[in-house]
Amino acid sequence: MAPPDEKPYRVYKGGRVKGKVPTVPRREQRSQRARGGDGGRLKIKGPGLLRLSLPGRPPWRRIILLSLLTLLVLFLIWAVVGYLEFSSGVGDANKRLDARDRAALTKQNGLLLSHATNILVLGTDHASGNGRAADNHSDSIMLVRSDPSHHRIAYLSIPRDLVVDIPGIGDEKVNYAMQAGGVPLAIKTISELTGQPINHVIVVNFAEFKDLIDSLGGITVDVPDAVLSNRFDCPYATSALCEKWPGWRFAKGPQHMDGERALIYSRIRENLLNPRESSDFFRTSRQQAVTQAVLAKFTSFGTLIGAPFHASSWVKPISTDLTATQLIELGWVKFRSSSGNALHCRLGGDFGPGGTGAPSEDDALTILMWLGKSAPQLPTSTFGPGCARGHNLTY
Repeated sequence: MAPPDEKPYRVYKGGRVKGKVPTVPRREQRSQRARGGDGGRLKIKGPGLLRLSLPGRPPWRRIILLSLLTLLVLFLIWAVVGYLEFSSGVGDANKRLDARDRAALTKQNGLLLSHATNILVLGTDHASGNGRAADNHSDSIMLVRSDPSHHRIAYLSIPRDLVVDIPGIGDEKVNYAMQAGGVPLAIKTISELTGQPINHVIVVNFAEFKDLIDSLGGITVDVPDAVLSNRFDCPYATSALCEKWPGWRFAKGPQHMDGERALIYSRIRENLLNPRESSDFFRTSRQQAVTQAVLAKFTSFGTLIGAPFHASSWVKPISTDLTATQLIELGWVKFRSSSGNALHCRLGGDFGPGGTGAPSEDDALTILMWLGKSAPQLPTSTFGPGCARGHNLTY
């Protein structure tokens, strides 16, 4: 028990209490500052009732999260708008292909992402007003094989002047099949010639190819040799100027071409700088070089960025059975494939002075190369068959 003169409590008489004021430990102060303190806001007290509360610096994790969410939303909007635009154009391209054309194809089970696919690309050049309106020959014939298991695209060029047995017609140039029986007969003829099923078809109208190439921002074509053409499609208005004009010129090496220039290049039949290049054999090679350049530009990153604005115009010059989803799958396989692993093959023939001839005996071996069942070998003659890995064949 406490002594009588010692109280068990302390009496304060008012006024300020002497001694130290209790404070928050330093560790806890640092912890609060690390967490952003008072909700990440800075408070400033003023006289009287004035109180200011200013926003502080938001946490860096929140900034990163908001930025990622914003990018994700923008990407989803871009993807949806681009797909709808592209799908609309592809729908029109599907309507341009006749039901009989679809019936001639060999149905494929499975996705293009996981199964090898053979696609026949037929290029025509008939347009009203230029003397080609009634011409429905396939000026360019190419089989494209996508092989996703090996991340490879293989191209097989078929010379238009190759004389083959067209079913129901007899021996004629292979490009006559489309003139005689349309796309179905062209599909059947190429399938019998190569011994391969045709799963899909793309018909390209070269007369409208110009607009497609312009919408893609132009293409780059590697010209194997300098070219000077004859005076076809003169760009001048008077015959006097056309007589003085030497013809179309193309320098050797990679050339950036707009739509008009690419179309001119694909139509050149004769190179005045090299008399050896005086048949449709070389014209076909130029058309196929333009077609492959367009396919390469189609899958480039810069092209995909502009999809929401131009996608519907990309497919305006084509008719095809491929859906929008299948074309995107094909583009992905092309994107994944290495350009150094791509195969560029061609069939050959015994071409005489008229520029036509029967298929070469070595065409069967070239088809095996194209299928990846035999090592690629370069052609041994000017018009001979063969394959090259990683670059186009030159004639």
